[in-house]
Amino acid sequence: MENEFEKIIITKEQIKEIVQRLGKQISLDYKGKDLVVIGMLKGAMPFMMDLIKEITIPIQIDFMQISSYHGGTTSANIVFKKDIEINVMNKHVIIVDDIVDSGITMNEVMSLFATRKIASFEAACLIDKPSGRRLDFKPKYVGTTIEGGFVVGYGLDYDERYRNLPYVAILSKKIYEK
Repeated sequence: MENEFEKIIITKEQIKEIVQRLGKQISLDYKGKDLVVIGMLKGAMPFMMDLIKEITIPIQIDFMQISSYHGGTTSANIVFKKDIEINVMNKHVIIVDDIVDSGITMNEVMSLFATRKIASFEAACLIDKPSGRRLDFKPKYVGTTIEGGFVVGYGLDYDERYRNLPYVAILSKKIYEK
């Protein structure tokens, strides 16, 4: 499988440092506040599970699923597949995602939560990829920023493959430009 990647860009050790740093910052920022951490299925699962272990304040967790991907590529069509079950009124909400790329998904999520009378809304992501932005959005909690490349691993996928890798790698173009 290693010949399917151009290079590893975030190692297992770097991921551990990222989740510890972000968990510590979120714990400081939300001390004494009613915080709900919401993971975006499926990609954010590994990142969120590690991140919440590093948050040292009481939290509630939930999940939602929104898709802008079909097969291995992104599209502008957003489909809400699963909504949260927790009442978030007057609570602080952090959406956790694997990557913020175009900004379209986060914009849709922000619009949805704006109608729910929450105390605040922020985003946390493992990877910020501003070169892919189509809408202006900047997540508050960023693991690392990359310039380009199709990334997989640690929740990120291509056609539902590679999510289980313990690192993040750039996928070889020969895989997705068939």
